[in-house]
Amino acid sequence: MAIDPVLEGLERRDPAALARAISLVENQRDEYERVLAHAHARLGRGGTRRVGITGPPGAGKSTLTERLIQHYRGQELRVGVIAVDPTSAFTGGALLGDRIRMESASHDPGVFIRSMATRGAHGGLATTTEEVADLLEAFGFDRILIETVGVGQTELDVARTAETTVLVLVPESGDGIQTLKAGVMEIADVYAINKSDRPGADKLRTEVEVMLGIRRGNAFRHVSPHHRSDSRTVGPSDRKPLPSDRPAVRPSDPWEPPVIATIASRGEGVAELTHALDRHHRHLQTSGRLAARRRERLVQRTRAALERGMRQWIAATAQAEELLARRLDDLVDGRRSPYDVAAEILDQMKTGAGR
Repeated sequence: MAIDPVLEGLERRDPAALARAISLVENQRDEYERVLAHAHARLGRGGTRRVGITGPPGAGKSTLTERLIQHYRGQELRVGVIAVDPTSAFTGGALLGDRIRMESASHDPGVFIRSMATRGAHGGLATTTEEVADLLEAFGFDRILIETVGVGQTELDVARTAETTVLVLVPESGDGIQTLKAGVMEIADVYAINKSDRPGADKLRTEVEVMLGIRRGNAFRHVSPHHRSDSRTVGPSDRKPLPSDRPAVRPSDPWEPPVIATIASRGEGVAELTHALDRHHRHLQTSGRLAARRRERLVQRTRAALERGMRQWIAATAQAEELLARRLDDLVDGRRSPYDVAAEILDQMKTGAGR
């Protein structure tokens, strides 16, 4: 595929050119890095915001994403969506479940939805999701919504890709022990208790708020006071301060993640959610963390590009696959170990580099 027409189409904001550019990057075809370099020069100019939406399967992430699209389009903002779907075992492509669920939004010319297959990635995102987000930002979208595949407690990559991460939970997400698990529960900037009209929603919201309080050193600040036998309300004034009592928010981290009740199927709570997203973005700006996160993202991107280039160089220079095939019988029979073969490949690289 010729690259120049694709770059020219990106300059004209041609959606077909954007789709071709994404395919180039996703499949790492010839000169795809030239497309990414073209996009990089246009990043950070238009105030684009990247929002990650993660959570367990069945939490209603796609429905909530569609509601966010509607809200932003009501503000005449252009929206790009990356919906990461499971990989088909037969074709290697995305199963397109999220794309189907957001079909009503896909007909809007101000919305661009791209489904991506995980292709074996384990962090909830596809391996090139961040680079595709760069293309969408360079194309001029005001909001980029990144919906993860929904694999549970391992979806941590989204926190490095997006500036704000929304964790969507439902009353069926698990008991209190599940709620307190490390991992995905710790990366969220905003919590959404979706399908909050179901039994157990208030209990889950309280559990999440207590968990956040434990992290800040004030576990029960959100919990409503109960009543004594003499009908007086029991509150903070009924006990002496303990040495362990601390402010609800650490001075070094003033952002307090809100826990918002939503019913995405009816659009309830979406306005409050978008308000929380705006507040978090302002917090990132005023605290200097927005610039810091973007700088760190560039560092990680450079390292990823270096590692990818090194893998390609090793494969081409040391003929690693050919040597591995020749040593496979030795590996199976136990005459050689994987470490021996890897060392042999590296030795071949050193010999070749010294010539």
